[in-house]
Amino acid sequence: MNILSYEFNQEGMSRVYENEKWTVGIKNWKPANDIKGIDCLERHNKTDELFVLLSGECVLVFANEINNDLKIETVNMEPYKVYNIPQSLWHNTITMKDTKMVLIEDSSTSMENSDILPLNAQQILEIQEKVNV
Repeated sequence: MNILSYEFNQEGMSRVYENEKWTVGIKNWKPANDIKGIDCLERHNKTDELFVLLSGECVLVFANEINNDLKIETVNMEPYKVYNIPQSLWHNTITMKDTKMVLIEDSSTSMENSDILPLNAQQILEIQEKVNV
């Protein structure tokens, strides 16, 4: 038996390790996660998701639904801290070109138990202002 290692150096995200309980992915910058490309939020309805920033910059965008409206907030990630996205919380990441993150989630997390929420022009502008670009 040997120790295995995994890496991913392309744009976007790849699940580099998965077993029956959990998965580990590496997430790098991609155009859809750029401040100019953000157009939606997502939520996982049955599972939490964890992010760890390894290098670069990342802003976590999250939103709670209050009275049929979204209260959008942001968190500037700090390297090597673990950020927990609780199940059912709308979220997305805004990354810069040199960003590298690790994500950890239940292996059952999929689009079958997740939702995508398209953002309108006003919401995108609100996010861009909060991120200060």
